[in-house]
Amino acid sequence: MEHNKIILVTIISFMFLFQNIQGWGTDGHAITCKIAQSRLSDTAAAAVKKLLPDYAQNDLSSVCSWADRVKFYLKWSSALHFADTPPKLCTFQYDRDCKDLNGVKDRCVVGAINNYTTQLLDYGKDTKYNLTQALLFLSHFMGDVHQPLHTGFTTDKGGNLIDVHWFTRKQNLHHVWDANIIETAEERFYDTNIDKYISAIQENITKTWSDEVAGWEACSSNKTTCPDMY
Repeated sequence: MEHNKIILVTIISFMFLFQNIQGWGTDGHAITCKIAQSRLSDTAAAAVKKLLPDYAQNDLSSVCSWADRVKFYLKWSSALHFADTPPKLCTFQYDRDCKDLNGVKDRCVVGAINNYTTQLLDYGKDTKYNLTQALLFLSHFMGDVHQPLHTGFTTDKGGNLIDVHWFTRKQNLHHVWDANIIETAEERFYDTNIDKYISAIQENITKTWSDEVAGWEACSSNKTTCPDMY
């Protein structure tokens, strides 16, 4: 049990490194998972390789947006992508805010991260859980929880009801954060090359942000997860 917990903590802690990557469309999630997988310990990397579906060819980034695709037919999972608060209340309170539109508790991105982390602690044991599915959900939701408008206000649906202009294009504010910011950065600074973007972020992790990494990885009170930390 302790060995499996170490593997899982390693996987999760590297995903916490990417709170400075803001914008979570397909590329944002791919960047998160690509860098996270590259920094795993050998033991954690072996566990991820075993859990990934064969078609992923041991590339977590290739399936990091799986959760966005399946939410249209696994409709129960839609509520797990965000954790909105009531209007003008900027502090998330789990008991108040982690629920779906029908009021079912624990159904938000914070609850989902806790849930799929618990499931993955069964790795290496005879378990009732689908651990491949748990890994794909967890890797995606760790990206979502760091996108500011996945933790926005209920009244504007996390910025989806706020129309803005991104240069010449009319978009909603949520989409700007999900995709436009990162796509524009790729185009202007990295020749529309996601690998160059990833390399720049990796360099920041090891140099510019190096003093902050330990804090990103840590949870208070020795908790395995702390997705509601602010």
